[in-house]
Amino acid sequence: MKIVEHHLVQLAAVIETGGVTEAAAMLGMTQSAVSRTLSVLEKRIGEPLFVSGRRPMQPTPLGEQLGLQGKSILASSRKAMEIVRSFKSGSSGRVRIGGVPFFMDAVVSPMIASFQRDEPGIMVHQSYGNYPDLVAELDSGQIDLAVTPTGSIDLRADLHFEPILPARNVLACSAGHPLMRKRSLATEDIVNYPWVAPLPGSPLVLDLHNILLTLGLEEVSLRYAGGSLLSVMNYLMGTDALAILPHSVAYAFRGESKISIIPLDIPQPERVLGIMTRRKPYSNPAGRKFVGHLRREFSELRRAIDKHDRAIHWVQGPFMGERERRTGAD
Repeated sequence: MKIVEHHLVQLAAVIETGGVTEAAAMLGMTQSAVSRTLSVLEKRIGEPLFVSGRRPMQPTPLGEQLGLQGKSILASSRKAMEIVRSFKSGSSGRVRIGGVPFFMDAVVSPMIASFQRDEPGIMVHQSYGNYPDLVAELDSGQIDLAVTPTGSIDLRADLHFEPILPARNVLACSAGHPLMRKRSLATEDIVNYPWVAPLPGSPLVLDLHNILLTLGLEEVSLRYAGGSLLSVMNYLMGTDALAILPHSVAYAFRGESKISIIPLDIPQPERVLGIMTRRKPYSNPAGRKFVGHLRREFSELRRAIDKHDRAIHWVQGPFMGERERRTGAD
């Protein structure tokens, strides 16, 4: 004997509402259809499901037990419909985002927090990687989107890149660093202090190389490498070391009096930070809602950083002089 699940759902509706007419209205069915279901179910079981002559309808002990199973199925069905509605509206689901480490920790993670204050039903999973890693993870479906810097690299046709923030680097140091008290800077001011090495694979490695090239130097004294953003901040605070950081990362710590920006004009990379996705991703309304949030947040961040940049009295130190000499030589 096989009992059809939707028959139990109709039985549960009759028990819950106390009548066939009421149950039919709740389920969006006709009264005659629900009556036929009860009749078929009783014949298949060979036992009555309701006490005869009672109004509202009262289930027999067997009917009550079967009704509980139907109620469970009905609850699961309603839950499933709610999940579908919530998913399609972008109010629930999961978003997987990858990005370059320092930028994710300093800039993107607060944006995730502000997103989830309004969308608590969406799970966000954050991971780290540099550009080649992130492309591979998009290819394999491990992440839904990436926040990554890129230069003049031509993206594949199946990838979409939306610029959100120009790349700009600054020299960072501790808040009380001796260089913050100097009005003019010479090459030896920069090279006489230890440096923090950029993370392996980071675009900042090439940026540091370009700074040294502009100064006509082969190397600087690298004393610390491989740390997380928090450890780099702590290291800068406790030493006279220098580090090259994205302006947006340094800006994120502006109110904590931990590090300072050395107001020195340095060579800037020809890169832009953007949101990278597959052009034909699987349907993920939560992901689309999250990308919209990132657009708004980065638009506000860009205006704030531009204002912060204009407030700094940048010194055209040895970098600018070297650039002018090179331009004159050309």
